[in-house]
Amino acid sequence: MTTNIEEKCAEAGLKMTGQRRVILKVLDEASDHPSVEDVYERAKKLDDSVSIATVYRTLSLLDELDLVIRHEFQEGYSRYEVNWDHHHHLIDLETGEVVEFQNAELERLKVKIAHELGYDLVDHRLELYGKKIKKK
Repeated sequence: MTTNIEEKCAEAGLKMTGQRRVILKVLDEASDHPSVEDVYERAKKLDDSVSIATVYRTLSLLDELDLVIRHEFQEGYSRYEVNWDHHHHLIDLETGEVVEFQNAELERLKVKIAHELGYDLVDHRLELYGKKIKKK
């Protein structure tokens, strides 16, 4: 059974090797935003022939083909996701937790701002950074 990302890779003309399939499986099943090292560790559990170099090359290629989204989140390393549902991120500066969210009011406001500035909004990324409010 092929995954959604495997189908998109095939449509992009990407050759599917066994190691690439394992990496795609890891990405497709990730409920977080894994780093290269996270993807490598998870892939290695499924296929011990996967190398860190293969993970780097595959993620770089998937990023070039816009089949994954690469995030920096001000951490000094990249994290990846294949979730194509439109959403934004709130990053907890103390724990590194990444919270995905959607907000209809925010969507309207972004379009309104772009129009007021004389533009049609065609793409964007929104990352919010914060610290959890301590309950008293």
